[in-house]
Amino acid sequence: MIGGILLAAGQGRRFGGANKLLTPLADGTPVARAAAETLLEGGLDRCLATVRPGEGQVIRSLREAGLEVLPCSASERGMGASLAAGVAALPRADGWLVALGDMPWVAPATVAGVAQALRDGALLAAPCHAGRGGHPVGFAAALGPELHALDRDMGARSVVSVHRERMTWVSVTDPGIHRDVDEPGDIPARI
Repeated sequence: MIGGILLAAGQGRRFGGANKLLTPLADGTPVARAAAETLLEGGLDRCLATVRPGEGQVIRSLREAGLEVLPCSASERGMGASLAAGVAALPRADGWLVALGDMPWVAPATVAGVAQALRDGALLAAPCHAGRGGHPVGFAAALGPELHALDRDMGARSVVSVHRERMTWVSVTDPGIHRDVDEPGDIPARI
């Protein structure tokens, strides 16, 4: 069983006050909902999102998309704490695919490819496009103890760094693996 974890508990401080996860893309879909739909379309066995408690609109949007939602009070400590909570909520998984709520342009086929690499026995898996790695990143169950120990805002970089030589790179034609929403200008205007 490969579980999907959408990290959607960040503060989005660089976005200028508005909640970037609720900002509509050119087609009107909110950023986080588009990221959630991609995760669900990628063929994972179970998907959930970690969110800040009290983010009612984000929670509703993600539930409407079909994700389980985990309000995570530890999210105040940073991305690592949110990721650890997501992993703890899927304890029987054979691996976890970790996606970011502010990356709505990743293709479902990319999610499916990274998940397949985990099913095929990869310890770590990530997509690669134009010679650069990107998101989402997959982690085998053997890395569970290291993911459970994460805290603060480092995310899983420390785990990836320790095991980088065992990374399985999944070649994709998806530039969305490098594209996120940090500032209002990162979202194209409606057509």
